[in-house]
Amino acid sequence: MKFKFSIEGKKTHDVGYRVLLVNKAVSLGVNNFYASNTFIDDVQTVSVMIEADDKIIEEFKAFIHSTKPKDAEVENIKIEEYKRRIPTIEQCMQFYQIEQYDKLIQRYSNSIKIAGKTEQ
Repeated sequence: MKFKFSIEGKKTHDVGYRVLLVNKAVSLGVNNFYASNTFIDDVQTVSVMIEADDKIIEEFKAFIHSTKPKDAEVENIKIEEYKRRIPTIEQCMQFYQIEQYDKLIQRYSNSIKIAGKTEQ
């Protein structure tokens, strides 16, 4: 079965939600999983797509309703069936690695620009 979870609230980005969820998916043996930060009607949302058997979906659903990162502020969780392709969990983790590399490059680039300006 395929489902999409939308976790909405004042603070769902930059609190470790995607890492928390991908770790849970790995622990459950999920093969197809993807989570991304987005905005729905200007509200921070973590969109999660998962494909697994009914038992795993139910366990994942219970986890999402009972567990959140320390600084997260969740107002609503929506669940709907999902029809599209869901990438493998390995592809999801590779995307996260690339995202983190990009953040490091941006920070490094900005620090070089600042250092260059102060030396002139």
